[in-house]
Amino acid sequence: MAQTSAIVSELKRQLRAHGLTYQDVAQALALSEASVKRLFSDRQFSLKRLDQVCGLMGMEITDLVRKLAPEPRVEQLSEEQERELVSDLRLLLVAVCAMNRWQFGEILQNYQIEEPELIRYLARLDRMGLVELLPGNRIKLLVSHDFAWQPRGPIQRFFETEVQQDFLKCRFHQPGEMRLFVSGMLSPQSNESVQQKLKRLALEFRHCHEEDLALPLEQRFGVSLLMAMRPWEIDAFASLRRPEARKAYPGVTRN
Repeated sequence: MAQTSAIVSELKRQLRAHGLTYQDVAQALALSEASVKRLFSDRQFSLKRLDQVCGLMGMEITDLVRKLAPEPRVEQLSEEQERELVSDLRLLLVAVCAMNRWQFGEILQNYQIEEPELIRYLARLDRMGLVELLPGNRIKLLVSHDFAWQPRGPIQRFFETEVQQDFLKCRFHQPGEMRLFVSGMLSPQSNESVQQKLKRLALEFRHCHEEDLALPLEQRFGVSLLMAMRPWEIDAFASLRRPEARKAYPGVTRN
């Protein structure tokens, strides 16, 4: 089952690389688009249908299997590389677009970046190891599924100073928006339990992101999810605590 899942995942990556959508596959297989989505979701491909989809890309099934060989993937940038990204807002923008599997023409169409400039930015990302700039200005992403920014590094600091407050300046009442704030008193065990559930939610978000990369750009939009949890008490209350109580209560600990 694990190998079947890997083959179907690689099939989706190859479809994206060839600029093909579920609708293209549906036409080739004489199925509805909904049926094709179920095939990919359930990972239920017969050899005949797998061969048909490969043929749509001019590939053999053996070509697809060969591409399953593991490639070196970037799991994290150095602090120096992150500083380079945040030093140039357009470079950072192009990096984020590439990591969201935007194609060259889509970046040009949506942002005020001229073609020679975009090529220079992608060449810099190529040297950093984030992408490989292929002939025809095709972009191959080289980051792993577990890619993460440096803890407390330049990107995270940029988020804290430039992005976080802007993200929160919203009433969160439009369709697709939601803000939840709950508070209570938990034991350390319950705190750990909730944190583990939040981590699973973050993993589910990442899985949805990976699944939706197969869709054309016009069917996707940027979504941010902010989750935060820590022992905490507002300063006004913490200042009223007795010194011995401050030491005993984790909620007034300062980072």
